[in-house]
Amino acid sequence: MLHRIWLTFIVSAFLATLYQAFWGDNPGGFQDVMSMVSNMASLSVEIAIGLIGVLAFWLGIFEVAEKSGLIQKFSRILAPFLCRIMPDIPRDHPALGSITMNMSANLLGLDNAATPFGIKAMQDMQTLAPRKDTLTNSQILFLVLNTSSVTLFPIAVFLYRGEQGAAQPTDVFIPILLATSASTLAGLIVTSLVQRINLFNRVILLYLVGVFGLLAAVILYFAQLAATELASQSAIVANSLLFTFVVGVLIAGWRVGNNTYEQFVDGAKKGFEVAVSLIPFLLAMLVAIGMLRASGVMDILVQMIASVAGWLGFDPRFVDALPTALMKPLSGSGARALMIETMQHHGADSFAGRLASVMQGSTETTFYVLAVYLGAVGIKHSRYAVACCLAADAAGIFTAIVVSYWFFG
Repeated sequence: MLHRIWLTFIVSAFLATLYQAFWGDNPGGFQDVMSMVSNMASLSVEIAIGLIGVLAFWLGIFEVAEKSGLIQKFSRILAPFLCRIMPDIPRDHPALGSITMNMSANLLGLDNAATPFGIKAMQDMQTLAPRKDTLTNSQILFLVLNTSSVTLFPIAVFLYRGEQGAAQPTDVFIPILLATSASTLAGLIVTSLVQRINLFNRVILLYLVGVFGLLAAVILYFAQLAATELASQSAIVANSLLFTFVVGVLIAGWRVGNNTYEQFVDGAKKGFEVAVSLIPFLLAMLVAIGMLRASGVMDILVQMIASVAGWLGFDPRFVDALPTALMKPLSGSGARALMIETMQHHGADSFAGRLASVMQGSTETTFYVLAVYLGAVGIKHSRYAVACCLAADAAGIFTAIVVSYWFFG
């Protein structure tokens, strides 16, 4: 399915550029698109190179953790839950530990750690795949949970709102958590229906109640904090946990008599190889997304949605924030720029400014995540993964709109 979407992006961009060049008001459209192609090609290499260091470090740490037996201990925490929603993974398989670490890092908003953990999880699950070029059910569910992952601390959104003059930058905190939680639940439900997973299993329900109960408690606590307190406390907690994990891994390796230095170096070598292997996959996806942006297709989609909303008699104010929502699955930096532009044009405390902030924090850069994770294990056939990921995105965006009307009128 991914290859059809990729081709659709490029053909749509070509048709839109052709129309603008001959019948519209942009005769230089082809030059704009090809300039964007060059920029995206350079960006794909820059992203891969930028990932080399962090991938090498974390895969080095993961190598030590795996050889010390620590990953197996982590896997036992979520094993009862993961073995029921991912039944093709054996209970003692190292994939369960790497999946646990990835989900924990995503929950804390630690993108620099979540990506290496996620790549390691995909590699671990790949060892169980009967067809090495095709996603397994577990890999698909893992990707869906990643692209819709609940993030407790959307600090970047608060900081940008503060820079744009918001009176209370954290007033979007609860709406973001509600929207991203809805995205995760929708992704889990849709994928479970496709894979015929029984979510009413007693163990699964107990884990979900426990997780979302804890999430509700965290929301109530952090909702009372000011922006500066929230940023400082979340940063202290997250980085303290991360540093503690690194030291704990090295000590665990030393206690069982392993040469942690050599193991770290061996793992770091794998990180370098993985980062380089990502370039072709990033190049393909980023170029298509760049073409779509430069051709004006995004603007056309927004105008169509605005027309339909007005015709149906809905309040059209949400349309002003839609560019952020439409861009987020394609490009994180592009969505961030659109969020800032919306706040600059309408005001940070306007309905559109707040809604754009909620949308920015409620979904993930779906196609970037797919390109990175599929590229890391050389998978070409994504099956129904894209559809499930986009269903989760749609649920997050819809909830963001509803919750924003509820909170901000």
